[in-house]
Amino acid sequence: MGIDADHHRSGSQPSGSAAAQIAVEFAQQAEKLSFQTTQNNEHPEAVAVEAQFVTAQDPVIITADGNRLPTVPLEQAHKLNILKEELNGETEVTDSVPSPTAVAKDGPKPYVNGKAAQKSSEGSLRRSMPPTNTHPLFPPLPLYGPPSILRGVHCWTFRVTSFFLSAAFLGVIVLGALFTSIPRVLHKAWQRMTFQNPDMQRPFYKEELRRNNLRKEQNESWKARQGSRDGRNPDQGSIQGDEGFVPTEFGPDPVVCDVGYYARRVGLDVEEYQVQTEDGFIIDLWHVYDPREYTKLNEEERAYRGPELFTGDTRKQLKDPNQKRKFPVLLMHGLLQSSGAYCVNDDDSLAFFLCKSGYDVWLGNNRCGFQPKHALLEYSDPRMWAWNIRQMGVFDLTALVSRVLFETGFEKIGLICHSQGTTQTFVALAKEQRPELGEKLTVFCALAPAAYAGPLIGKMYFKFMRVISPDLFRVMFGIHAFIPLMMTMHSMLPPGLYGWLGYMVFSFLFDWTDTRWDRGLKDRMFQFAPVYVSSESMRWWLGRECFAKHKCILSTKEEWRSEEKEDGTDGPLAETSSQLRTHQKKSKGATAWYNEQVCPFALWVAGNDCLVDGQKLLRRFERGREPNVKVVHSKTIPEYEHLDVIWAMDAVDQIFTEIREVLWKTCNVRDKCRIPKGCENVEAWIPEDAVADGGDDDEQSSSDST
Repeated sequence: MGIDADHHRSGSQPSGSAAAQIAVEFAQQAEKLSFQTTQNNEHPEAVAVEAQFVTAQDPVIITADGNRLPTVPLEQAHKLNILKEELNGETEVTDSVPSPTAVAKDGPKPYVNGKAAQKSSEGSLRRSMPPTNTHPLFPPLPLYGPPSILRGVHCWTFRVTSFFLSAAFLGVIVLGALFTSIPRVLHKAWQRMTFQNPDMQRPFYKEELRRNNLRKEQNESWKARQGSRDGRNPDQGSIQGDEGFVPTEFGPDPVVCDVGYYARRVGLDVEEYQVQTEDGFIIDLWHVYDPREYTKLNEEERAYRGPELFTGDTRKQLKDPNQKRKFPVLLMHGLLQSSGAYCVNDDDSLAFFLCKSGYDVWLGNNRCGFQPKHALLEYSDPRMWAWNIRQMGVFDLTALVSRVLFETGFEKIGLICHSQGTTQTFVALAKEQRPELGEKLTVFCALAPAAYAGPLIGKMYFKFMRVISPDLFRVMFGIHAFIPLMMTMHSMLPPGLYGWLGYMVFSFLFDWTDTRWDRGLKDRMFQFAPVYVSSESMRWWLGRECFAKHKCILSTKEEWRSEEKEDGTDGPLAETSSQLRTHQKKSKGATAWYNEQVCPFALWVAGNDCLVDGQKLLRRFERGREPNVKVVHSKTIPEYEHLDVIWAMDAVDQIFTEIREVLWKTCNVRDKCRIPKGCENVEAWIPEDAVADGGDDDEQSSSDST
């Protein structure tokens, strides 16, 4: 319904009839956005009372009891706020139960469930009209109202159709993976029949044998001594090294989906935190720690604290408070994964490597994950699944960074992301999204950065998803979780079979191999994938409107192709060095994604990655398209595939040691932190902001590049 223009006169109060009309309009609008139906004053605590804009594009709904609901379309949020402002002059309350009108006047009540006192923002509401259009890469999400019979029928229709159609789609993928593996299996069988060893061609074959034999010896030693008085395997110290990390889990690996178990196998441990996002989702944050020096917090202290971020409060507990602190670093995972992917390679896991090097390691997980949770919504509510990559960056990543800052007491942290984790960070840091997040980070380390699509996006099965319409996509894959049958299979199949099947399917889909992995640990690697993701997020990646169409996360296809044509990278380079320098000086920053708030970047690109094209991103920085981005380190590993950057057997030497050094040289409080192992001679990085203006100044800093 429209709002009478006379109601917007500054300082005027609506007349009685106008106020009644506004109250009716507000009640109807609040009903549309509320948690539950509010007719006849039912569920007064669930009524929507305000749309709070986290960013200019992200209004979350505040309910009467102070809880949060996910974002709604801009015009709906703006209408609710305008109507509320028009009711500021109304004071009459005719019932002891607060009506939408009374709640709008008085504001939401404090949060009453004991988690936190959540109040709506103070001051006047945003009255500016919302943008008339949105970014073409981030079209508006669908609006689902409170539960009703009609909505229930709508949801169940999609759930039934998507169950059968998505199961059929998954079946085709599984059969395709098995069928295409037949020639490879037959070739290996023939080699063995002719007394050849097909594994001899693997680049780390001897090292694989050594590690496999070592694990066997360790298991046999544990079996022989498991009846000893202290239950401790005396060989563990020599196996794990002489650094004093004593494992507390031994024996044959049962292959479980438990990061704490794998941490204890290498002498560390993990505690789990609950974090609430500003739109009400409850997400998991895992803290990897050394039990010799850190006191684990109790469950209440690790619970979620409410949606308010960057409050300035802090909490940190060390057994020795006089000891220098470890610098904190947050790790974010890739698509369909959890951060358990950083914990599957024993001591060569990135999370454990950094922890033993002397960093305070935190593992972040995006919304829903293994157990979808929200402060209000249930799994069956479609509003719980109306999100995509923007919400993962703007809400999830920001909430995780805020909680790590609170727990550690630092002003900034280091951030490491892989694949989709890099995407949500690239999006969140953009000047149109949440650029202030860059001021909370010392450096952003991107592994296999996913900003531009690789050739794999043209595969038949991905092209099929790009061809079908958004409505047909929802019919086929639903409006809730994306192919939840995958998670059912995860819980039902034996770990060994699931690990083998998971590798076959993902290798078929994403065209990677286990050539550089330790195959003795491969079953572990797929215990932490897949996780619950929304169909809307997969539609953003693969549907006809967004990433799959434009092949870029922040530029349209026309924009980035025009840029590459100008830069001479869409074919043979036609520009001379002087022409290129003149062109860069002229157009520098004209289409930049980031402003001056962005943090420094470090990038490790897999040269044999078909899923994403990291070289295009490097060229974007090298050609001066992002004048505010300081690239402190960049490296391309030609033989690496997409997952090799975290799972390759030589990743410690190729990448992890460099990450350790980059984190330390960009640390802003080196005098207050312990020097990480191996960083004793690493000098502090100094930004090149003081370089004088000139023709060569258009070159972006890129130290330690390879």
